[in-house]
Amino acid sequence: MKPEVMVQDLSYRYDDGEEKALDGVSFEVYPGEFLGVVGPNKAGKSTLCQALVGLVPHFFHGNMDGRVVAGGIDTRETTVDELSKTVGLVFQNPFTQVTGAKLTVYEEIAFGLENIGLPRDEITRRVDEMIALFGLEHVRHHNPFELSGGQMQRMAIASIMALRPRIVALDEPTSQLDPQGSAEVFQAVAALRNQGLTVIMAEQKVEKIARYADRVLLMHKGKVAACDRPEVVFSRDNLLDLGIRPPAYTSVARELDLRRPDGTLPVTLDDAVALLRNSSVNS
Repeated sequence: MKPEVMVQDLSYRYDDGEEKALDGVSFEVYPGEFLGVVGPNKAGKSTLCQALVGLVPHFFHGNMDGRVVAGGIDTRETTVDELSKTVGLVFQNPFTQVTGAKLTVYEEIAFGLENIGLPRDEITRRVDEMIALFGLEHVRHHNPFELSGGQMQRMAIASIMALRPRIVALDEPTSQLDPQGSAEVFQAVAALRNQGLTVIMAEQKVEKIARYADRVLLMHKGKVAACDRPEVVFSRDNLLDLGIRPPAYTSVARELDLRRPDGTLPVTLDDAVALLRNSSVNS
């Protein structure tokens, strides 16, 4: 299968930066895959998300080496506007994506579609589809600034997804949300992934990444420290040295030495329960 996203030896230093924000980053993401990106602050996660949509190097100025290809498009050889038709970006703070020019959630989601000149019937169909998918029916006529944090972030994602990109990058979209809002966003993203969308999400909530991601990219000081299945990455002995705490169930399993035959630890409650049951049957 051909990768949907290819990042090859990507390095980047901001004009005012003393150190590289990204340093020799390479990985691939396949169609319909959910890649979780984890790492401490200043690991390079946000810069990576910006590179996927061409903001690095077209908007943020600096020195870039290497190559990013998203949906078959080399990000250095196209404009941000053109690339946005293929790759969508959701920021940490949904306020940065709300236009402020629309009075309702419905109008806000329709805004981008109007800008690209779609027929009214197509706009209506897409907006209705996104409102249903993201569970926004009951607030469709509300002012966007009256929404809860989770609702506003879902509206921001819906606005991007109404444009139908093949790939979406999310830069810590739940960082300012409470547990309920975070759960709503992850459920919405999972629904998109189930529709075949390729998802790359930078996130600090490792329990959620462990549950939803197919693979995890672990970053540290601008470099890739690991890229593998969640159970492999979160079973590493040096996670704390890399600035990441493992999921709670993984920590408990380590204390109990509860491991799979391949030596990996469970990363979710369901994993842990299944292993405990299996160990009880075999004991």
